[in-house]
Amino acid sequence: MTERKTILKHAGTVLVGQLAVVAFGVTDTIIAGRYDTQALAVLSVSSAIYVTVYVTLLGVIQALLPMFAELYGGKKFSAVGDLLRQSLYVWLALSVLGAVVLLSPYFLLHSTQVPVAVQADAQAYLGILAVALPAALFFRLYSSLNQSIGKPRLVTWIQIAALLCKIPLSVLLTFGTTEVNGMGIAGCALATVIVSYIMCLIALTLLWKSDIYDRFEIWKTMRRPDMDKLKQMAKLGIPNGLSVLVEVTSFTLMALFIARQGTTATASHQIAANMTALLYMVPLSFSIAISARLSYWIGAANYQNMRSVLVIGFQLITAEALLLASVLFIFSDQIALIYAKDDQVANISAHLLVLVGFYHMGDALQTLCFFVLRSFKVTFLPMLVYGSMLWGVGLTGGYVLAYQGFGRIEATPTPAAFWLMSVIALGLVCVGLLLLIMRTLKSPRYR
Repeated sequence: MTERKTILKHAGTVLVGQLAVVAFGVTDTIIAGRYDTQALAVLSVSSAIYVTVYVTLLGVIQALLPMFAELYGGKKFSAVGDLLRQSLYVWLALSVLGAVVLLSPYFLLHSTQVPVAVQADAQAYLGILAVALPAALFFRLYSSLNQSIGKPRLVTWIQIAALLCKIPLSVLLTFGTTEVNGMGIAGCALATVIVSYIMCLIALTLLWKSDIYDRFEIWKTMRRPDMDKLKQMAKLGIPNGLSVLVEVTSFTLMALFIARQGTTATASHQIAANMTALLYMVPLSFSIAISARLSYWIGAANYQNMRSVLVIGFQLITAEALLLASVLFIFSDQIALIYAKDDQVANISAHLLVLVGFYHMGDALQTLCFFVLRSFKVTFLPMLVYGSMLWGVGLTGGYVLAYQGFGRIEATPTPAAFWLMSVIALGLVCVGLLLLIMRTLKSPRYR
């Protein structure tokens, strides 16, 4: 099988699973929109905070993927199992840290001036999701292992099965029936908790029973923390997680700053943000597959194949970004109407979705660049690029444009102000990361 076919097969499998996961959020957004506008506003704020915490911690765990893949490429199978066992210490620490943050969101909600009526429901929603976090992170650890060894299919099947459970559970727990009282938007959160632990239990069962994992000797006696391995994970994982934190907080704080514009603006932004997350799954899936193959060939010391994978990766990402952006440009009105029953929300959302198309083109390219650099063990400088561009240009620029104005340009207190500046910021991020890749490829190691 050629590298292109290998990447497409891996990426396609991962994409199906990722879309199933994103469908969790799409389902909740549609359910909240059909419940009432207040519920959609609560979901917008709550999901922004949860995603910030979850994806940041996930960034640390995902940094293990190239480490697993390099060991696998080097045929060091028992070392893969040892790394997985040591990573459980990281998983435990991240689970505790994340739960603490989710259980204490008051300062963030208050400081960003989220309406008081939304704050109480948002805190309750996040408190429920704190219970789901450990299971969700463990499943992502399992996913990273599978993706690194080129076996993403089991993960995808679990994610599809979880979605089939999530949809009816969310509807039932939110709206209720004649025999079951509905919980409102909190029902979506409880459904997520139930499904997360089901996924976690299935993953553990497969690790125990499936012969796919036998050669890794995963179930050896658990050793005390290996500080050398933990330092190696921290050196790669912490900057990776912080880069993700910068990217996600620029998105999260955008939602919180937009919240002061009222429920209509917040609801419209939530639809645009949800579509952005949905589209992101495509370049994410390609980037996971490409970085796994890239790290595999680095581990095997075959740098000619590594460069071939890199060229194929950029070709695929460019094609998908242009295709999906074109779909958004053409069908923005129709997509907005799927999400919202309120005409004003649908109209604002349709305009935002055009900007989302431009946003996706930059998002797709920077995602691949980020994963490639992580395979090269370059994580600190990308973190600086993200911080300066996404916080400095995107978020700060959006805030100034929305609420203060630039010189003779008057303030434009709409969600579009934030989205426009974010598009510009992502373009600058792409330039910075591409320059880092070019510099890294000049290293004697990769020639």
